[in-house]
Amino acid sequence: MAWSIAGKTVVITGATNGIGEAAAIALAKLGAHLILVGRDASRGAASLAKVRAAGDTQTGSAGLRAGGPSSGSPGPKLFLADLSSLAGVRALANQLKQLPRIDVLVNNAGAVFETRQVTVDGFERTFALNHLAYFLLTSLLSDKIVASAPARIIVVSSEAHRGGKLDFSDLQGERSFSGFRSYGTSKLCNLLFTRELARRLAGTGVTVNAMHPGTVATGFGRNNKGVIGVGIKLLSPFFRTPEKGAATIVYLAADPALEGVSGEYFFDLKRKTPTAAAQSDADAAKLWTVSEELTRVPAVQVPATPATPAL
Repeated sequence: MAWSIAGKTVVITGATNGIGEAAAIALAKLGAHLILVGRDASRGAASLAKVRAAGDTQTGSAGLRAGGPSSGSPGPKLFLADLSSLAGVRALANQLKQLPRIDVLVNNAGAVFETRQVTVDGFERTFALNHLAYFLLTSLLSDKIVASAPARIIVVSSEAHRGGKLDFSDLQGERSFSGFRSYGTSKLCNLLFTRELARRLAGTGVTVNAMHPGTVATGFGRNNKGVIGVGIKLLSPFFRTPEKGAATIVYLAADPALEGVSGEYFFDLKRKTPTAAAQSDADAAKLWTVSEELTRVPAVQVPATPATPAL
């Protein structure tokens, strides 16, 4: 049976603003069951209401599958988590493991910081939030996702990866730090993570693809008061809408034609070739090993016999 997003459980991090929220609303309209992950309770409640309304406005079976009030199906849910903290990621994973299944995981939460900041775990904040959180959450949920196969993992990266440089001797930016470069490097890490994860999950029925949303008019980057914040504020009138930025997430999650497609990078619904650095199998494997050491999580364990697909 061809893939259909209707009735599928979709987890989206960073879902209470920008492209995460826009993707959640669009997928709810297609009949998916949305699990939103965010940091702020009030903003999360507002996003939850929008997603619920998007599902409820659909008529017929699509609306019922989205968890409308007249349906016995589950409605959207909100989970709060600080993904810059390893403990926060682990707590979220423990909650998400209680779900009956996870058909689609969208790693979207991220940020850029103009000055070097350190998390409670002692990691540079951009690297921690934009890469280690993706790595740890996906690793902890891998068994659940594989058991739900066919399933999809989507990694939100960026064309900013072209300005990144992976220096394994200074991953935390202790010797040299630039907000733009650190962000670009974290997005390069996203692509290398996608590449290695796709290799590890080959044959399980779980696909992994990355995407670039484009430069979107959201609250992204406005936490900065210096050059980054001012630049984003000045240029924001020329940015694309969150809905346009989210379109490729929706495409990767919902399109039946992408069954079996894995390890690719997309922009505006089309495959795109990343830099040579993002295609390095050696760096992808090394980054995986280093990420395991930093997060103290074992390698993704794939069941010897994947569960029978439930369509």
